[in-house]
Amino acid sequence: MTTDTEAGPVAQAPATRQAAEDVSIRPFTVHVPEAKLQDLRRRIAATQWPEKETVADDSQGVPLALMQDVSRYWATEYDWRKVEARLNALPQFITKIDGLDIHFIHVRSKHANALPVIVTHGWPGSIIHQLKIVDPLVNPTAHGGSAADAFDVVFPSMPGFGFSGRPDKAGWDPARTARAWVALMRRLGYTKFVAQGGDWGAIVTDVMATQGHPELVGIHTNMPGAVPPDVSKAIATGGPAPSGLSDEESRAFQKLKNLFATGVYYAFEMATRPQTLYGIADSPSAWRPGSSTLVTAMPSRRRRPLRRCARPRKANRGTYSRETTCSTTSRCSG
Repeated sequence: MTTDTEAGPVAQAPATRQAAEDVSIRPFTVHVPEAKLQDLRRRIAATQWPEKETVADDSQGVPLALMQDVSRYWATEYDWRKVEARLNALPQFITKIDGLDIHFIHVRSKHANALPVIVTHGWPGSIIHQLKIVDPLVNPTAHGGSAADAFDVVFPSMPGFGFSGRPDKAGWDPARTARAWVALMRRLGYTKFVAQGGDWGAIVTDVMATQGHPELVGIHTNMPGAVPPDVSKAIATGGPAPSGLSDEESRAFQKLKNLFATGVYYAFEMATRPQTLYGIADSPSAWRPGSSTLVTAMPSRRRRPLRRCARPRKANRGTYSRETTCSTTSRCSG
């Protein structure tokens, strides 16, 4: 996607950085050429639709009528320019970290002593999903809060997403991304910050906590990635549930087992043979059923289970708390 950017650094990292490393932070403005939007609409309109499903429910996949309605809206009613204006109303930047351009939104609160927070989006999401939380975080007094509730917010686009650079080599796994986020916060001058994430962003946030960065003082995720090894093994092998599970844990185990038995084959394909999915790359309509429905059924995309953090406040299996101190090493595969 083509964008316009403004040249020139607006900030520099400390002089102790190696001179060869480009640590500039460059202002960024989104502008998608009209020709790109017209081509997108043309390709949506040219979708070769399959025949209608033979059932009256979604057991055979996303119903044809629903997909056609979504595509019609996307091609004829969706207004990208409004979204573009919302993005450009906020300060956006590009900086190079570990050889890759990273795009991010950075809004400082007007309140003194605001706590910096880095928020990581999920897959197939983007920072657009988070725009609605900017003002409540940076300007809490306008939303019924107090100045003590204020945050400085940093919303990065993960490598390969949105307006960040596309890696040309394998290796940008959650651990590498987590280290890049810490480097970004340091580059912005923060010596203390917290982190939040959901979906893939939750994994990045969990891993960041296990890496032991002294600047990171707390995390919050809305998708706990804490499946204990015995539970993970039982699900992977089709074995019985481990002994000693509570009623709630037994229900969760059965849901996970059912999910992995029926709903994750697309994720295995993406994790092992992603280059095979040319249809998704070529057809915008092919993206919609996967991103809008199937993805919501996959809680542990392409990763090994995270080890639980040390000293959880509760003894329940796999439980995190805001007061947890993380000291174990996580193993995530990208």
